[in-house]
Amino acid sequence: MKLIGLTNHENFYLLSPIQGEALNQNFSVKQALLKENWIITADPLKIKIEGIKLEVDLGAEKIIAAQKAEQKIAVEIKSFLKTSTITDFHNALGQFLNYRLALQMIESDRILYLAVPFDTFKSFFQEKFIQEAVKFYQVKLLIYNPTEEIIIEWKN
Repeated sequence: MKLIGLTNHENFYLLSPIQGEALNQNFSVKQALLKENWIITADPLKIKIEGIKLEVDLGAEKIIAAQKAEQKIAVEIKSFLKTSTITDFHNALGQFLNYRLALQMIESDRILYLAVPFDTFKSFFQEKFIQEAVKFYQVKLLIYNPTEEIIIEWKN
């Protein structure tokens, strides 16, 4: 297995190719948000409720000029790179539901989005079961292009 090195000035980490690609996709979503004038306020957004600690990939804020209101979001970024896309989906949905509940408890004005790569959205997310799950659980999607570092669509 080829490993990729990553340093944070104090430590050196070895990442698998999947971990390296997931890290690249996290960076892509962050860059896409910045291009749309979002301000990244937390990377990651840390949530603590009593003894439970959670980390959503990104927290961001944007001032909407027309309304003079502050809009806050949290984004859980998923790459869907593992062999079993349905297993990735189960994990992503479980995290999304837990994070949404936690945000409702402590920061109810922040809207949670699940970031999904465009290729995964146009294939796997078109399956009837996945569409029904997204609808049933009211999952808000941010569809992004990791190569161009742009947001293709916000689905509420």
